[in-house]
Amino acid sequence: MAAAAEVLTRRMQNMQVLLLNRPAAMNALNHNMVKIMTPKLKLFDESDVTKTVLLTSVEGSRAFCAGGDIKALTQAESGAREDIAAAVGFMQNEYELNHLIGTANKPIIALINGIAMGGGIGLSVHAPFRIATEKSVFAMPETGIGLFPDVGGSFFLPRLDGELGTYLGLTGQRLKGMEVYMAGIATHFVPSDRLPALLDRLGALDVSDVEVVNNAIEEYVAEPPSIADWKAWSLGGNVGDAINRCFAGKSLEEILEALDKEGTAWAKSTKDTIKSMSPMSLKVTLEQLRRGREQDFATCFRMEYRMVQESLQSHDFFEGVKARLYERRDPVWNPSWENLSAPGLTLEDITKRFFTKRSSLPESLSLISPRLNLHNDLSYFEYPHRTLSGLPTDRDVSRVLKSVKGDRSKALDQLSFVFMYLLGGSSLTMRTRFMQEWGGYNKGMMGTDHNSLPKVSPIRGGNGRGKIGLVEKVESILARDSKM
Repeated sequence: MAAAAEVLTRRMQNMQVLLLNRPAAMNALNHNMVKIMTPKLKLFDESDVTKTVLLTSVEGSRAFCAGGDIKALTQAESGAREDIAAAVGFMQNEYELNHLIGTANKPIIALINGIAMGGGIGLSVHAPFRIATEKSVFAMPETGIGLFPDVGGSFFLPRLDGELGTYLGLTGQRLKGMEVYMAGIATHFVPSDRLPALLDRLGALDVSDVEVVNNAIEEYVAEPPSIADWKAWSLGGNVGDAINRCFAGKSLEEILEALDKEGTAWAKSTKDTIKSMSPMSLKVTLEQLRRGREQDFATCFRMEYRMVQESLQSHDFFEGVKARLYERRDPVWNPSWENLSAPGLTLEDITKRFFTKRSSLPESLSLISPRLNLHNDLSYFEYPHRTLSGLPTDRDVSRVLKSVKGDRSKALDQLSFVFMYLLGGSSLTMRTRFMQEWGGYNKGMMGTDHNSLPKVSPIRGGNGRGKIGLVEKVESILARDSKM
């Protein structure tokens, strides 16, 4: 009997569906799956018949994609030429696929109806539409196996609220259900019992307009969290404030010191979690996220490709995988936690090893490209569809308030106007006023004031009612930070 295909293709009217089909392995992503999906996505992107693309897992799966299949990566420990080549080749093609998902012309919808970790995040978080359900689980646990949050983590994590991305990247903290939406990772939250009707609605769309797709999804979303919910969720309120204080440090040592100073049960638990991770990975990850905050989309992947080549030649990665995934024990990290200034752990050493612009592959592996072969030359400093599909971050709110002249009550009125325009306002009067008073999106309000494509967002308007949860999110930000 022939083995079942690891990625299935289905057509729902005008929507093409890619189904991850390794349920026994929690749909862990392997090289074969990457090779199947990449040409199909390119074909769908160029098709006049296909209007939207859906990425999800087969029905009944516990996971959307619980990470990358690291079998090929751990084989590289042997040092054999073919094993190292297979490991690096997998990561190269995976990053190229992740970049393709983030730059496709056709609206891609990632339905995260289950566990999504590591490689599964790379398949979903860069799509313009990411739908979470009550079954969704998010985590980037790479520092626990001696790696770093790759698959574009250097781009999306620093663009979450405050220092939330730094916290998630260093600790590997899991988020569940509505939290995935509240953290800004998912763009919509839809209860799973509404999914059949939603998919029928999406399949019937006869255009590829992202506004139309967004409006269709918004018809099925759950009621937004209340302001009280925003304050009370696991990483909100006082914990959210503590995350911003403690994880703003320039070094791992500063973060640990800040946690000690915090002195709460949360801070102690967080420090214990951090000290179970690879100190090398933590320091590499912190530098990765600080750099990624200032880099464009494509540059982040090129940086991570250099970083992963070094990781595949490090002790901690193979030790972390062996200890955590196979032998179920605590890893023995090298360098250890005893001296965070030991050779190899200084910022100078880490910069030289992981962030220099060179290929660290042995010359004998000439069959591997020293650079990523990205499928297009698009890049940007903020996700181009973020103003439509996602909620504003605290940085967005701060930028708008700083641009407004007058008293705070007038500022709040202007704030509501701007975000209602960007995330749902549709009247001609509002559009005209926005262009006159704000100069449109090109003022860099969302951080796109760099000379990079696309400088002007293609998103305009919405369905007139505003993004679900917009008011609650903005008011929760203002209530938390009275200095804005």
